[in-house]
Amino acid sequence: MVWTLLSPALNLTLPHTITTITTKTNSHNRTQWWCTTQRSRRNTLTRANAADKNKDTTPDFSPFAFVTDNPSSRDAIQLPESPAEDGNVGQMLYRTEDKGKEYGSYIKSGKFRWFVRETGLAESRRGTIVFLHGAPTQSYSYRVVMSKMSDFGFHCFAPDWIGFGFSDKPQPGYGFDYTEKEFHEEFDKLLDVLGIKAPFFLVVQGFLVGSFGLTWALKNPSKILKLAILNSPLTVSSPIPGLFQQLRIPLFGEFTCQNAVMAERFIEAGSAYVLKLEKADVYRLPYLSSGGPGFALLEAARKVNFRDVLGQIATGFSSGRWDKPVLLVWGISDKYLPQSVAEEFQKGNPTAIKLKLIEGAGHMPQEDWPEKVIDALTKYF
Repeated sequence: MVWTLLSPALNLTLPHTITTITTKTNSHNRTQWWCTTQRSRRNTLTRANAADKNKDTTPDFSPFAFVTDNPSSRDAIQLPESPAEDGNVGQMLYRTEDKGKEYGSYIKSGKFRWFVRETGLAESRRGTIVFLHGAPTQSYSYRVVMSKMSDFGFHCFAPDWIGFGFSDKPQPGYGFDYTEKEFHEEFDKLLDVLGIKAPFFLVVQGFLVGSFGLTWALKNPSKILKLAILNSPLTVSSPIPGLFQQLRIPLFGEFTCQNAVMAERFIEAGSAYVLKLEKADVYRLPYLSSGGPGFALLEAARKVNFRDVLGQIATGFSSGRWDKPVLLVWGISDKYLPQSVAEEFQKGNPTAIKLKLIEGAGHMPQEDWPEKVIDALTKYF
């Protein structure tokens, strides 16, 4: 085979055999390239079609689809009909500001205004009941129970503790520091303003300020006819929910206390039930209105010694120390406090303490199943 050099273009002329082989090879490569390209196009179209199908079946992401980690509260905030109101706190407050004040009015007591719900009449034949809520909730949880109890002849009061619900939220260090002693003192003043002189029935539920209600009872047994306790920490071994532990962490607590859905999240996490939108609105409203309720809760949670308070309760209501009748109305589906807490507490004073279990109710039986709570209280009182 001979190579021929053609000048001046310096082109190489290949022998016929090599040219033929090269041509066939190039043709084969082009054929392979075309086949590969077609397969690639088919795969791309297949993936595109699949993506289009997924678009049809997969819901679009909505930043308002849920507001908590608890599935039962995913409808707590819903998109308004008017798009201009999306995420507008002012509009949300306008729609909810008059909610949740059933049977309530503002009562001036000392330096502070309490929001107090009242049903029944002072002349009610069966006596007076005072309902005390726990943290981070409010007296709204008792609205159904106290309404029905007044129908049975009771005069009922349910205040929002200072710093909670619709009551005043003084800045810590300016006349109120959210200590157990101060809560007790202000509650005494409120009872005087309400004109509650004779011994009354006391109903207490919940953590923190709920516990302060029980320690107040221990210091004032002569003012109490009978005591009813709904799900509350009662023993030194009672678990403390993560919310209160988070509040005690520097900086993280400041962030946590300003979560507007904190109360409804806490309620739902302790129950198996969904909070309807109109109820969630009320529990959320104080935390939407200002930062005051959050900082009040933060201060109270950091000031309290949980173990010391629970030690007072466990010891104070034991045999030989407490002889007034006590009814435990206990929601057995409580996610925070197991039934064993109630049973251990009862064993400390079995003569005075009776236990009534409420099936289907969680941490707040007065909210979860008020009818069963009403039945238990009317028979007891």
